[in-house]
Amino acid sequence: MLLSSVVEEARIQSIKEDSDDIGNWGEYLISPRTEEEISAILKYAHEQSLSVIPVGGGTKRGFGGTEEKADILLSLADYKGVVEYSEGDMTLTVRAGTTMQELSEYLGKHQQMLPLDPMWPSHATIGGVIAANDSGAKRLRYGSARDLVIGTRLVYPDGKVLRTGGKVVKNVAGYDMNKLFIGSMGTLAVLTEITLKLRPVPKYESLVILHLPQVQNVLPFAISLLDSMIEPVSLEVLSPSTNFLLNGKEQYALAIAFEDVEKAVHYQEDWVHTHKPENAVIDHIDQEDARNWWRRFSELAPAVIPGTDIDSRIALKIGSKNLDALDLLVSCHELGEKLGVQVEAHGGLGHGIAKAYVGGGDLAKYAGFIDQLRASEKAAYVIIQHAPLAVRRELDVWGKRPPYFALLEGIKKAIDPKRILNPSRFVGGI
Repeated sequence: MLLSSVVEEARIQSIKEDSDDIGNWGEYLISPRTEEEISAILKYAHEQSLSVIPVGGGTKRGFGGTEEKADILLSLADYKGVVEYSEGDMTLTVRAGTTMQELSEYLGKHQQMLPLDPMWPSHATIGGVIAANDSGAKRLRYGSARDLVIGTRLVYPDGKVLRTGGKVVKNVAGYDMNKLFIGSMGTLAVLTEITLKLRPVPKYESLVILHLPQVQNVLPFAISLLDSMIEPVSLEVLSPSTNFLLNGKEQYALAIAFEDVEKAVHYQEDWVHTHKPENAVIDHIDQEDARNWWRRFSELAPAVIPGTDIDSRIALKIGSKNLDALDLLVSCHELGEKLGVQVEAHGGLGHGIAKAYVGGGDLAKYAGFIDQLRASEKAAYVIIQHAPLAVRRELDVWGKRPPYFALLEGIKKAIDPKRILNPSRFVGGI
């Protein structure tokens, strides 16, 4: 391949084996180590009309896309590390291939953190998390990727390098162009560096888990908590199957996390004990035990993890008004029983995003599950975040096109007229 003129031949690997069941593979795996090499690769691909799939840890290969292979699998796994860190300003610029765990370990030495909690942080890279606008249960307190990104450096499909935003928190000049690329699934540009806002590591953290024999008790308690002065980091409902996996109790549960100084945490724990629903059973863990629980929680979702068997389950992201997430979780549980499929689900009553992991079924059962969820008046959207290629080819990953689809399509045509970057990976086949 002529790319050896811009990248060392040792970092160009011909993938001779067949693709796995997930797809989003490549004929060649190329691993650049500098932004200049990334730019040169994309410029070459643009000139030759070669399709390119950017990849970091690979955890999101099952998210979107209907093609088995692209011409080039552009791996950023070797393009990692901290570029600039301002401890006093609590900002950091990091290369896209850095994993969330590596970033957490680096910042932990300075008693700071990036408050994003995506699934599989040991393998998920910051570039992939930002490209997918990923977040977890603690979004209630800390927000999503869009709330934490200050600036980015990125490479357009034709090889041009751009910077959006800045490197300071109070940056208000012009349009916030970062939001154009956050969540675009790598269809517009390859992120190379991300500048982020940080938070101090909390002095103390705990997790209070309410096991609730009657699901109807969840909502009144959650409303009273949200209306109080209590400031939980998460308010995550666990379906009976999810609660059994994590805590050994097959009933609905509410996972309430607190992060603050120790006295404030204990005050909030006492509030929960005082106001808990009748017959609710409380489990309480703190500090390292709480962190270990969240690590296990982060590994619930199906993902493509190197060295493990392919997970054939499907993962769904369901958006709604915050309190409607409970009804949608109950629907997921009941649909699983009705269709004879295995379902683990959880969702946030503070932010309205639920996740359901469905396995043990065939294409028809998965289609029925998704169609019935999408028909619910309470579901704003239902997105397939992980599925084998055969499932993604038959079922619409994104659901119906949004009213502003023409705008998305116009942006794609303007930035990537040859459609070389992550073809058919985003809404409406963009």
